[in-house]
Amino acid sequence: MWGGVAGVMLFAAALVVLIVSVSIATILHDDPAADAQARQFGQCYNGGQNCVVDGNTIYVAGEKIEIAGVEAPQIQDARCSNERDRGIDTATRLAELLNGGRVTVGRTFRDPYGREVRGVQVNGEDLAQKMISLDLAHPYYGAKQGWCS
Repeated sequence: MWGGVAGVMLFAAALVVLIVSVSIATILHDDPAADAQARQFGQCYNGGQNCVVDGNTIYVAGEKIEIAGVEAPQIQDARCSNERDRGIDTATRLAELLNGGRVTVGRTFRDPYGREVRGVQVNGEDLAQKMISLDLAHPYYGAKQGWCS
């Protein structure tokens, strides 16, 4: 009789271990398709949790982020057609840069000019510096620079 009870207890223990193992594996499982989807940046006019508004404003997981250190051509409030065209090109290129790797966002801080901004990196590289080096944006020095030349 005790052998039968021990057998049932052993079977129950094995079943519990199996259920807990499957549960943990399911919770901790990395889904590359979901991760890729989560990292995809498009243009905000298409909607989405991760998107580009313009050359210095993005949304990450639904949170608005002003990128520290840059001033980019505007799209909505452009002062001329050249600025608007450059703004559209910059927003498109920014989405490509963001989709090029792992995006990390720093803490919010006030820059020396009083703006609430955040540092953004792609694969550990400062996004603002990358945009400046590609002539997509200018360093921000406290005043808007002209794009209408």
